[in-house]
Order: sequence, then structure tokens, then C-alpha cells
Amino acid sequence: MLHFLLALAGVGVGAVGSMLGIGGGLFLVPLLLLGGLVAGAPQAAGTSIAAVLANGISSTTAYLRRKVTNWKVGLVVVPGAVAGGWVGAYLAGRIEPGKLALAFGLFLLYPAAVLVLGKQPKDLFHGRGRAGVGILAGGMVGLVAGTAGGLFGIGGGVIMVPALTFLGLDILPAIATSLFVMIPSSAVALAQHALAGRTQWDLAFPLIGGIVIGAQIGPILSLRLPARWLRRLFALVLLYTAAQMIRRGLS
Repeated sequence: MLHFLLALAGVGVGAVGSMLGIGGGLFLVPLLLLGGLVAGAPQAAGTSIAAVLANGISSTTAYLRRKVTNWKVGLVVVPGAVAGGWVGAYLAGRIEPGKLALAFGLFLLYPAAVLVLGKQPKDLFHGRGRAGVGILAGGMVGLVAGTAGGLFGIGGGVIMVPALTFLGLDILPAIATSLFVMIPSSAVALAQHALAGRTQWDLAFPLIGGIVIGAQIGPILSLRLPARWLRRLFALVLLYTAAQMIRRGLS
């Protein structure tokens, strides 16, 4: 019964995650922790990141068929994201994440406030939006997002999507590109967690099964929703993530 419920949760997380460009770890980590299914946060992150990788692969294939992903930007961001995924997973078992979680949660309030208005971060800085992304800027976005994903098991999309819109992408290409970049960064983070024994595969496999299915649904919904509503939905996810991180940091 537990495996069935995890698979069912995976379908929902996969649909929402692929629709908004996030791996789904921000839902999975609390689920695993609050459900008492894992021993602690490192194990939750290590198990969640396996499902995040599956979401990235499945949703990227869906967006590939619809020709939404900005491959040029994605390839610029990938090296930093891969390095960040390794760093985050390395730090996960070595530092007390409480203060970092608090700072991360407070930081997310800014893009959430902008997106809830139906705008994009780049709209507040006229002239900065560009069709391309520089190597340095893309590398930094990837490094920060990958580190956050590896450390907290969240995939990094909550940072990458608003950062990519700030750098010039519209919301839908930012979502699709974020999921593409998530594949190598999550794979590196998963390898680190798995080798350290922090991935519980008995929980990860049913989640993966559900997420692979759900990730095919999200792109269909994202293409049918107006961009303004996609931004507002993503803002709600950011607010939820910020609240979870702040709560974790204060506990």
C-alpha cells in the first residue's frame, strides 16, 4: 500500500514539477520527512534527488517534442549546474543546513513577490533582458541552482527558472530549459548521495514510476496556460518553498 501511495504522489509531483520547471523535491522532501519514511534530511534529499532526475528526463522528452527548450542557454548553464550538484551533495552530509535553509527561504521571497504580480524579474530591470546568456552569468546560475539542488534535494528549479527569466528567457522556455539542465546536475548529486548510502531505493523506485507518468502531463498543461498564470503558479511554489525553508531554519 505504501508503494502505491508513493507512486500516486509521484504522478502529482511529476505533473506539477514538469509544468513549472521544478524537480519536485520541494514536495518530496517534506513528504519523506513528515511521513517518517527516512531517518533525516540527508536521506530525504538523497532519495528525493533520484525522483528529481527521473522528472528531468521524462519532462525534457515531452518538451523536446514541442520544441520549447532553449538548448543554447541550457548548454551554457549545464557546467555550473553539474559542479553545483556535486558541491551540494558533498556539503549535505557535512554542514548544519539550518542557517543556510533560513537564508535560502528569505532569498526566495523576492522572486516570489515579483512573479505573483504576473511579471518576470527581468521586467524590473529595463534593458537587461537578452535573447542569449553569457558564459559567466549562465555558469553562476547553474552553480547556485545545482548547489541548492544537491544540498536540499530540490532539483534547483526554484532558483533556475526565475534566474533564467531575469537573464532574458520567457517563462515557458525557462521552465523547459531548467528541466533539461536538471538532468546532469541531478545525476551528479544522486551519484554522491547513493555512494554515501543516503538514497533509499525502496522508496525512490515507486516515486520514479509515478513521476515518469506525471511528467508527461505537465508540459501539456503549461502550453495551454497563459504565461501570466504560469508565473503566478510558480510564485505560489516559491512561497511554499520559502515557508518550508524558513521553518526548517528556525526549528
